[in-house]
Amino acid sequence: MGKHFDTFREKVGVVFDLNAASAVLDWDQQTYMPHGGAQGRAMQTSTLRRLAHEHFVSPEFEQALGAAADEVAKLDPDSDEVRIVRHVRREFDKATRVPSDWVGEFSRVTALAQQSWEAAKAQSQFSLFEPDLTRVVQMRREFADFFAPYDHVYDPLIDDFEPGMKTTEVQAVFAQLRPAQVALVREITERGRPVDDSVLRLQYDERKQWAFGEQVVRSFGYDFNRGRQDKSAHPFTTSFGQNDVRITTRLVPDYLPTAMCGTMHEAGHAMYEQGLSPTLDRTPTANGASLGMHESQSRMWENLVGRGRPFWQAFYPDLQQLFPEQLGKVDLETFYRAINKVEPSLIRTEADEATYNLHVMLRFELEVALMQGSLPVHDLPAAWNQKYQDYLGITPPDDARGVLQDIHWSFGGLGYFPTYTLGNLIASQLWEKIRQDLPDLDRSIAAKDFQPLLGWLRTHIHQHGAKFEPMELLERITGQRLTAEPYLAYLRTKFGEIYAL
Repeated sequence: MGKHFDTFREKVGVVFDLNAASAVLDWDQQTYMPHGGAQGRAMQTSTLRRLAHEHFVSPEFEQALGAAADEVAKLDPDSDEVRIVRHVRREFDKATRVPSDWVGEFSRVTALAQQSWEAAKAQSQFSLFEPDLTRVVQMRREFADFFAPYDHVYDPLIDDFEPGMKTTEVQAVFAQLRPAQVALVREITERGRPVDDSVLRLQYDERKQWAFGEQVVRSFGYDFNRGRQDKSAHPFTTSFGQNDVRITTRLVPDYLPTAMCGTMHEAGHAMYEQGLSPTLDRTPTANGASLGMHESQSRMWENLVGRGRPFWQAFYPDLQQLFPEQLGKVDLETFYRAINKVEPSLIRTEADEATYNLHVMLRFELEVALMQGSLPVHDLPAAWNQKYQDYLGITPPDDARGVLQDIHWSFGGLGYFPTYTLGNLIASQLWEKIRQDLPDLDRSIAAKDFQPLLGWLRTHIHQHGAKFEPMELLERITGQRLTAEPYLAYLRTKFGEIYAL
């Protein structure tokens, strides 16, 4: 490419490297760092994030961006060069509205908040987290104000995770989903053939759980030569470049799906990152198109694949061999129904597909209230418990299984939660297209052959990274904008069969 674009790419690469270095420190904090290192780590990540931001919004960077834009103006609009410049311009325009000192302080505050959240969850005591969360919410309001005027104070937050999405659009999607999912859950509860999932709640050796999870995601295509799995308080994926994409999981000895589904979920994220085109490396486009598109990949591998009958036809004999005492006399169909049992539950990450979005919706409503100032942080535990009673008919017995169960607020991720539901919708919409293109998909999954599926995802989604806006990419692939119908049809078909509705 020309000299101006090359100069621009090198400056973009510096920002990428600084953020990647900060991500390494974040990963270490959540996996191996001693607890006493929190204060020092907060300052280290603050310095790196501030330096990355200062470099990104500098006059020199803006000049290089402008020169690169002029140089690529006549290229194919879908070329890497044009799309990288366009994406960086959007990110630059947002970043220049946020002071570098604020970026550094926010990084410091959230690093400390993650530490206090972990301690609070371990002791099931919200008051240990409350001061840090209060500061996080205050800073997220400050962030929103950098983008005033806005239609809704939550808009700048969700735009960070789902570019172009508005609060009113999320509310409209949720208004469509909520009654349909509530009706399905009610029908299952009142008329469904009972499902017994007690087999999942026996004692399962953690080392064997770990081994099975790694066996599965290796088969999926997660490349351990360019990744690894570790333990953390809350499962996550982090990338320092497409050749170093790491996942974590959480092990529970008396509930089998926690680690198993968590590993599959995070591997879905990681394979997206590992599948990026090398031509996008060290640029902001070396990422998923959005968190919703990212969640479509994790939810697809966790649920559409990992909770499907063809998957268990392939892997259930292996699981029985690992746990003969627990599963040796349990037939495949009984286990398949158990792993798909619908029942209102406390923990979002362990929720069944029919109730999962209800967890997301109530969090979204709480976040909007926090941002609007109508819900003080001090009142959050009580508001959380009331929402759980209203939406799911259950009340958390303690803070650890209630308001403290998710890590997202500690790292400042207000605006993140709606993308889980968007990911469910996108996954089902993509799944319809995949089934059209791969008519033998079930047979290949049952044979432990995931190359057709992964190859399709690599071609249509992964390689493009963030070159395209998420809804543009979805429409290019499926011919439709986002719609809830494939997802609702999937739920009705799957659970209608399992529960003999």
